[in-house]
Amino acid sequence: MRKWLPALAVSTAFVSSVLLAPQALAQDSKPVPEKVPGTNVEFAPSAARDPQTRALAAANPAAVQAGGLLCGSGYKLALVNPLPDSRRFGTLFTYTKWGPGGANGACALFDNNLGVKKHMKLKLCGTTCKVDDGWFPDYAGPVKVEGDFDPGCAVVNALMWEGDVAIIDRQTDVYGCD
Repeated sequence: MRKWLPALAVSTAFVSSVLLAPQALAQDSKPVPEKVPGTNVEFAPSAARDPQTRALAAANPAAVQAGGLLCGSGYKLALVNPLPDSRRFGTLFTYTKWGPGGANGACALFDNNLGVKKHMKLKLCGTTCKVDDGWFPDYAGPVKVEGDFDPGCAVVNALMWEGDVAIIDRQTDVYGCD
């Protein structure tokens, strides 16, 4: 028994250093931003907690990546919303940016999932409003507002018409604003 005791002590010390050292390092390091799989677009904290946004983003990496590129540097995916419902005639993608000194931003892109030109309108309001309105085969937007405001509380309106009838008419904030 005495022969095994030193070996057991060394093994215990080794195992505890291997198991505890990463925890000590993790406490002192910043969290690594989570990206949408297959893209270089980061999830905003709201999106990282939303199962629907995570699932739709993972299923549509090309659209997420395109929206991120169109919105520009510093924007993170905040919300992916199928519109009008699970039939998904269109998909609303919103992005947010938090910057120093009130250099915040909200950006939206409204994807046309029907494969034919549709009359679409996308409006985004923060400190000002921006609108993209017309006949689009692929998407409306991006529309982007920047300034000293909470980008999650920016209001976005997405509309799509079939003739004179609105088949999508949604107003929401960029992500769950309280």
